[in-house]
Amino acid sequence: MKKILITAMLPLVFLACKKSGGLEDKTTGLTEEAVFTDSVQTNNFLNRIYLDAGYTFGPSRFNSAGGSGNTELATDNAEGNNNLSVWGNAYAQGTIGPSNVLTGFGTDKDFWTTPYKNIRRVNLLLEKIGGAPFHESTKKRMRAEARFLRAFYYQHMVIAFGGIPLIGDQVFGINDIINLPRSSYEDCVAYMVSELDAAAADLANVTYKDIDFGRVTGGACLALKSRVLLYAASPLFNGGGTTKSAAVGYPAFNANRWQQAADAAEALINTNLYSLNVDNTTRPGNGFYQVFLKRVNTEYIFQYNRPAQKEFEAYYLPPTRTGASIMKPTQSLVEAFPMRDGKAISESSTYNPNDPYVNRDPRFEYSIIYNGLSYINNSSVKTVVYTYTSTGSTIANTTADAYTPNNQFTGYFGRKMCDENISNGLSATTERAWPLIRYAEILLNYAEAINEVGQPEKAVEKLALLRNRAGILPGADGRYGIKTGISVAELRTLIQNERRIELAFEDHRFNDIRRWKIASAVLKGFNSIDIITRTGTNTFVHTVSRAPRPLNFRDAMYLLPIPLSEIQKMPMMEQNPGY
Repeated sequence: MKKILITAMLPLVFLACKKSGGLEDKTTGLTEEAVFTDSVQTNNFLNRIYLDAGYTFGPSRFNSAGGSGNTELATDNAEGNNNLSVWGNAYAQGTIGPSNVLTGFGTDKDFWTTPYKNIRRVNLLLEKIGGAPFHESTKKRMRAEARFLRAFYYQHMVIAFGGIPLIGDQVFGINDIINLPRSSYEDCVAYMVSELDAAAADLANVTYKDIDFGRVTGGACLALKSRVLLYAASPLFNGGGTTKSAAVGYPAFNANRWQQAADAAEALINTNLYSLNVDNTTRPGNGFYQVFLKRVNTEYIFQYNRPAQKEFEAYYLPPTRTGASIMKPTQSLVEAFPMRDGKAISESSTYNPNDPYVNRDPRFEYSIIYNGLSYINNSSVKTVVYTYTSTGSTIANTTADAYTPNNQFTGYFGRKMCDENISNGLSATTERAWPLIRYAEILLNYAEAINEVGQPEKAVEKLALLRNRAGILPGADGRYGIKTGISVAELRTLIQNERRIELAFEDHRFNDIRRWKIASAVLKGFNSIDIITRTGTNTFVHTVSRAPRPLNFRDAMYLLPIPLSEIQKMPMMEQNPGY
């Protein structure tokens, strides 16, 4: 009799010749029969598959390695430290490889193992749910939720590795010997799209009660399909890989893939199920700030629901607010935010390098804590955060939040998704959901794809919606700083920058710089930081300098290496090129 543990829930993982964990051999485990003949336990089993949905996003990812931060630390958006036991630092410094990508670095093997754990859970549920005591309509809904979640976990693997073994509905047993080849990238995309189409159809008329808030919807299926097809159309996979192997991408470029991506995003947009959270009345861009503090809003399509807590405040805020300051924004990210007129700082007449934070895109202040910003302290009082450093004069001593060779701060701290009324030193908590897919991403997906089709003005329409919500001024021409007659190439650069600032710290940048094949340009040399010197009562000199952490991107790193242990267990599975 097979046993399965619901509370710890460690099902078999598709990564070893002989496995253990999910089919518990402990007598305290529940049997499969006990689980799937009980409505509560079956529902708990499905809920457990949801539980890992935010695994790539959480600020505490990789924390067991002595550092923290999601994949943003592996990009030009954030600095951590030079500790190579932190995965993001190891990636940025080019030290990952097949024998260490999943061991050490605190990943809990989650690029490979976490998805396959949950894919097996889905397959087990699909195999057994027929005997569960639910109405057929409920079973249909639960199957659709599970199929979405399976596609969701697959897409995380495919963007990381390229084509990976598709196992269909197979549930491998504890004594099965598995030796499967990688499926082609094309087959992986086709499979995910087919599964999402089927799940969307089965969820089309489902209405959830409040108790079921956060479950997969038909809209979520369409949204994930949009992401899958956008990635598939991108340079890394659309005939632009480092090898012609069908496992790592389409062998040849096909422009129609951009049209398919545009159509998928437009299909969701046209449902009118979602809209941006807009509030420019309270203050410019307040809707952008508030959307991350509302568990229920018009913009979240798929979210990871968390109990009331202050994890972002704990990881992002500066030391004076008792934050761990794990992900410190870079100077290049700060410079990516335009001015309030929508123009880049290099193009706007309103930019003052001696007072660089004035008149910026309001999203800047809701995303970044900078020198001179007034922010809540541990006594529930708003006081100024100072990140300047001393020159040895009597004007000021180095502040607690300043750059020094030891603390390696960048001049900035993260604020995105934080509640401005809470510091980590306060006992208060806040309630939020992590935005795994939100409507802003879909608008950006459409803008990117339709621009590549050669219709930039349709893209501008969607960018205008985002910039209006951000609190950027429309200007006399109503184009929110986007010039008339902008070319496809110019708009491509603008869209890439818009994704960077709109979706910062939401687990997108790592995937974007790889799929656009710009990682080799942005992860070379060093990230930039701002060393600020106080020269008077309220006067400062800003000196752009390089971060201590060296960046050493190699072309092989556009895809992650498949763990050596998996290659050894399954010789039919080829390694990614360059490893």
